Amino acid sequence: MLIGHIEEIVRHPVKSFRGESVQETNIMAYGLYGDRSHTFRDDTREDKYLTITQFPEMVRYAAKFTGEESILAYPKVEITTPEGNVVEWGDPALLTELEQKSKRKVSFLSYTPENVPLGAIEEEHIQLVTDASLNQLQEQWGESAVNQRRFRPNLVLSLKDKIPFIEESWFGKYIIIGSEVVLRLNRHCERCMIITVDPDSSKRTPSLLKTVFKERKNNFGIYASVIKTGRIHVGDEVHLFD
Repeated sequence: MLIGHIEEIVRHPVKSFRGESVQETNIMAYGLYGDRSHTFRDDTREDKYLTITQFPEMVRYAAKFTGEESILAYPKVEITTPEGNVVEWGDPALLTELEQKSKRKVSFLSYTPENVPLGAIEEEHIQLVTDASLNQLQEQWGESAVNQRRFRPNLVLSLKDKIPFIEESWFGKYIIIGSEVVLRLNRHCERCMIITVDPDSSKRTPSLLKTVFKERKNNFGIYASVIKTGRIHVGDEVHLFD
């Protein structure tokens, strides 16, 4: 059954940094190609990453790949700081800046296309939201425009029938994206303080999380796992099946 098409594809080369909207990419066994493949280890906590939760200004750092996708190695990662400086992943000055701003000891940690942990977003392979649900949440919140980047989804689906939260009835079913990629739709995405952080200013608006808690029992968006890999494109049709 045709349910809509892919409106936007977003990957985050650096965990908790602003992601990049791409027109096409590969779906790997762990999720979108390169998604959360580079992270900062929080050396003040055992086996933990530095994230927006500890350092909200991370949302103002933008990361993107500069080069062709390869299964052997990721392209170079270019980072634009909130001040507009452009640096590459691994630059010692970037590490020093983050340590000074976050007041934490941190270190670079990156993976290769072959050793990204399954579930690069720590919960599942892929997170998706729908345009109808974003619009409904906008009405429920009523304060300002709901920027989808607050939710850090990988896929934004434009639904053929604009029924808010219809995706929550899809658990246990599958979607085909384009002609080859298959995802299994698994469960709710439970939200935390990260959605309160404005992706442009990094200022916090706690009322959004309160609204999601009140109206949606703290859930927004859904998680999916990869069943069949392949290439996807913005505009690809999405079909739902049991």
